[in-house]
Amino acid sequence: MIKRALWAMTIALAFVPDPSAQAADGLGNKVTLVYDHAISNIPGKSVKSFLVEYAPGGFDAGHTHAKSAFIYATVLQGAIRSSVNGGPVITYRTGESFTELPGDHHGVSENASKTEPAKLLAVFVVDTNEKNLTTIDKK
Repeated sequence: MIKRALWAMTIALAFVPDPSAQAADGLGNKVTLVYDHAISNIPGKSVKSFLVEYAPGGFDAGHTHAKSAFIYATVLQGAIRSSVNGGPVITYRTGESFTELPGDHHGVSENASKTEPAKLLAVFVVDTNEKNLTTIDKK
């Protein structure tokens, strides 16, 4: 039942982008904040959701999210290759999901296709006052 509710929320949020909260990462991807709401019964925590659109062959550089961030991600379109904490690279397809725990390192995050776009919705449960949600690896 919870999974079904999260899936419904995922679909609903994917089509309600806030045009004032868009950013491109320079790698052919676009990240859009689609939901931001304080959790009233958990003081200091919020839910923030981001639509991540990968261009064909697009990828994100290795990164770590805020130490307070628990992340649930689901693929809305296409297929995403992902590796967390040096683990195996796993391909997630439309309708499949994964989580990242606070402090996890996301080493691989890329579109599995060189010809088709891919989309994923990332739902963060994070400290409300957290401003820097993603730190890109230093080269």
